[in-house]
Amino acid sequence: MGSGSIRRSAGALFRGVLSAPRAKAGTFTDVPTTFCASTASPASPASPAATDPTAPSASPAPAASAAPTASAALAAAGTAGRAVRNGFPLRTAAALAASGLLASPLLAGTAHADPKAPAPPSTMSQIGGGRLGTPGVQVALKPGAPKLPGPDTLTARSWIVSDAASGKVLAAKNPHWRLAPASTLKMLFADTVMPKFPKNQKHTVKPADLAGMGAGSSLVGIKENLSYTVHDLWLGVFLRSGNDAVHTLSAMNGGTKATVAQMQQRAKDLNANDTHVVTPDGYDAPGQVSSAYDLSLFAREGLRNADFREYCSTASAQFPGDEGKGGKRATFGIQNTNRLLSGDYDIKPYPGIAGVKNGSTTNAGSTFTGVAHRGDRKLLVTVMNPEKKEHNEAYKEAAKLLDWGFVAADKVDPVGRLVGPRSEDDGTGAVKAKGKGKGAHESTQAALNGAGGANGAWTAVGIGSGVLALLGIVAFAVHRRGRE
Repeated sequence: MGSGSIRRSAGALFRGVLSAPRAKAGTFTDVPTTFCASTASPASPASPAATDPTAPSASPAPAASAAPTASAALAAAGTAGRAVRNGFPLRTAAALAASGLLASPLLAGTAHADPKAPAPPSTMSQIGGGRLGTPGVQVALKPGAPKLPGPDTLTARSWIVSDAASGKVLAAKNPHWRLAPASTLKMLFADTVMPKFPKNQKHTVKPADLAGMGAGSSLVGIKENLSYTVHDLWLGVFLRSGNDAVHTLSAMNGGTKATVAQMQQRAKDLNANDTHVVTPDGYDAPGQVSSAYDLSLFAREGLRNADFREYCSTASAQFPGDEGKGGKRATFGIQNTNRLLSGDYDIKPYPGIAGVKNGSTTNAGSTFTGVAHRGDRKLLVTVMNPEKKEHNEAYKEAAKLLDWGFVAADKVDPVGRLVGPRSEDDGTGAVKAKGKGKGAHESTQAALNGAGGANGAWTAVGIGSGVLALLGIVAFAVHRRGRE
């Protein structure tokens, strides 16, 4: 079966269910297995100290128990029994049980952050307010406000939760800490390139378009000498975090070097001064960094664009595959790797979630920026590199922050704000010209509301419990092919 088949997509999609492969140095694992970062030796080329002088040094992995627990063994046996009853061969059932046993120590993680984890810088950027440049958790609770989850629950090195419309920061931890961003940097790529090409424009992929991708890159399955619409390519970027789609769009935009330069200028225009761009796709590279604050700026700016909102809120889609007889193209299904949008075996879709982007690399660990709405409230959350190395941990911590934020939004004083672009904002927390900030806020509010309410892009679309169950059955029935 060709690389453009549903088999490949489903196999990669449920990689976290079937196995937990060791990550190669610097590779993407954007169907997040957050414990993959701990497999990199501190002396390996992928360790932050070796490849990125601005990134924190690697932390040792938490110790795993020597043998699976009794409950893990029972769970594995149950998995095997269900597989046999559903008609799977005994060998497949045994493999599922074994993978559950092998994964259980890794998924157990630790309830506490690693005491040897790197500390944030003592001074950081103060864009958006002085408290945002102060290390540690920043929150200003009013009487009756719910407490934030504790450090055993929120283990990310950096996080921020804010109001998407007003930009008010409800709480944050080290939001200006410059860390490796992984595929969340693709939001800046979209902010930069998306306005340049109409959705129906077609492009025939040349071999040179796909040159320069890092080993182990996440792929959607683009093939040379076949044509794709810009709409197809952006679905590949957002749903499958496809570096092949990013490089194809970069080639259309004048090449990787030109695109990186434009992204860096775009970051500057957005007052995202923590960000240094080296690759357009977020692949690990020396010196490539961003911050939870900047990633929230990229998401907020992108959400003003209706096309951006469409792509980042799409849970599943059909993607062009091989060309058959008579020139007719086959299609195959792809599903969004944002687990708060599409769900996974250990996490449900978050109510009201509508994007935006996830990522995971050796240097970055797991990173995630999400946006969700509840009533008239729309919140943004960014989580970077949880110290707890459990499956889907970044999503779980993001969900806890969203839960807290929706309850606490009117019961806290903001500790800062997400600034607007330089054309609207001077980046220091003060509006550049009288009335301009108010107009910028109203413009953002109108754009965010323009998704069409409950039936618009703010509502997660395209997937229900029946579809999830079907995809799960398909995934169990296929063998994993290639590396995402």
